[in-house]
Amino acid sequence: MASLESGASCVKRLLGFQKRQGRSTPFAFKLPFPHAFRTVEVDTIAHRREESMSKVRVAAFSVSLDGFGAGPLQDLENPLGVRGLELHVWVFTTDAFKKMHGQGEGTKGIDNDVAEQSFENVGAWILGRNMFGPVRGPWNDRPGDSWKGWWGDNPPYHTPVFVLTHHPRPALAMEGGTTFHFVTDGAESALNKAREAARGKDVRIGGGVSTIRQYLTAGEIDEVHLAVSPVLLGEGENLFSGINLAKLGFVPFKTLAGENATHVFLRNQKKAS
Repeated sequence: MASLESGASCVKRLLGFQKRQGRSTPFAFKLPFPHAFRTVEVDTIAHRREESMSKVRVAAFSVSLDGFGAGPLQDLENPLGVRGLELHVWVFTTDAFKKMHGQGEGTKGIDNDVAEQSFENVGAWILGRNMFGPVRGPWNDRPGDSWKGWWGDNPPYHTPVFVLTHHPRPALAMEGGTTFHFVTDGAESALNKAREAARGKDVRIGGGVSTIRQYLTAGEIDEVHLAVSPVLLGEGENLFSGINLAKLGFVPFKTLAGENATHVFLRNQKKAS
């Protein structure tokens, strides 16, 4: 219980109960030799080839034994829903998590290995609005009073992040290379933008549950890595309710027994063929 309490307090502190302002660093792509027509043309063709090889994946997404990816009643005090933090105990003590948040060294092993691997070759992220924060309705863009995410000035993404929302908002540049782009014209548009920004690297669907479900049912996800925690939530947001993964083409191809979670990897055979 001590590790859960320390992990929960750590996550609450790190995930946004500090109201700090990020410094803006506009994000832009620059092609080499912009005035050389042939160079730009070749770069564009290579870029399209890279896009065709990149994957759309879910990685290190924690779920309970009964299939819930978040608890009920998400709010400022419960960023992952009531009891939602219990799903993520497996990662709190890992070396990857602690170093990411400036807490020194952590544990090594399978849980740490998959946590580190989940960030490899990621060129862009997609998040639902609930994953970005508890704010609902139109954004409040008054200076110093606008929600900037759970993560403080330097979020852990370090890439472009595309946030699904119904309410427009200017792009938000943070420290460390993260820029949040707010997409109002749907999940497909967000994926197209993310693929473009990823420049041949993978697009990671970070969550929450409803966002992953959208991309699953649309057939857009290539691979899923679930961290199955030994927890029964009983209520909340169920990841797979009403979804036939086998019919969508998913098959398990690897299972790893971690120190505090079981890691199950699924591949979409329809997309692989």
